[in-house]
Amino acid sequence: MMLVSSPDTAIDANLAIALDALLAENSVTRAAARLHTSPAAMSRTLARLRRILQDPLLVRAGQTMVPTPRAQALREEAAAVVRSLGALLSPGASVDPAGLRGTFTLQAADLVGAALTPGLLHLAQSEAPGVSFRVRAEELEAGPALRDGRIDLEIGSIDHVDPETQVEELVSLRMVAAVRPGHPLTDGPLTPVRLAGAPHVAVSRRGRFTGPLDTALAEQNLQRRVSVVLPSHLAAMTLAARSDMVCLVPAALPGAASSPLTDDAVALGLHFLDIPLALPPLTIGMAWHPRHTADGAQQWLRRAVRRVLRGPTVERDT
Repeated sequence: MMLVSSPDTAIDANLAIALDALLAENSVTRAAARLHTSPAAMSRTLARLRRILQDPLLVRAGQTMVPTPRAQALREEAAAVVRSLGALLSPGASVDPAGLRGTFTLQAADLVGAALTPGLLHLAQSEAPGVSFRVRAEELEAGPALRDGRIDLEIGSIDHVDPETQVEELVSLRMVAAVRPGHPLTDGPLTPVRLAGAPHVAVSRRGRFTGPLDTALAEQNLQRRVSVVLPSHLAAMTLAARSDMVCLVPAALPGAASSPLTDDAVALGLHFLDIPLALPPLTIGMAWHPRHTADGAQQWLRRAVRRVLRGPTVERDT
């Protein structure tokens, strides 16, 4: 290992390690054994140290070697340097969440942010009370924002592919039709024809009227009427709770534990109807920049997000 101290001078950090061993053992043979090298190699290293420091360091006294005054003065300093090198080149220590201070910035759609926030706050209050969260709307191009450190995590349907971005799938969901109690669609089986005939509210940040449901209906030669497009899932669910509009809501797959992404729809009293069409699943994931992969604070954040969206039984260290 070579450390550059100036444009003209290179310092071999292994010399500091050898010096520490020699001064601790007062023996070339024992220092060689300590560093798993040969006595001949250690003798050459001692000769090099003598030239550099312009001091004998260890001198013969009968059958033993004794340190010079310069060597005695250097002993503690050499040991401290080696300890510092060891700490510098060791894996980062695990982080105690209780000692974390600062704000994590997440970017997520409003429904995902609303589903995550209660669970994240609960975990922070019990494990990391010095942590706060800033949730941004999907307003930034996630790849550059992650790269620049403007956000720590993107959570949601990850639709960008940047070579350096780390992406982890968290949960797969299905879309269900959400309607107010007493809605006409709750009276009798839901068929594609009945679904297409009801008024719909769509959610799109870009103002799009169509999506996967329209593709599936078109395969049945059906077309729904979207009465309004809103940029917010929460606003769309609120409208559905107060009118005859049909709103699509992500829900857990059959047999899976309930998803927190349906909590707000449940709180609004919406009734869920299975859609009688083959729709692609919705995958919720998280993305982060690789420079944060080994960071202890960021690892706690990602574990917290996993526990909120997937339950407490799933643990990983990344």
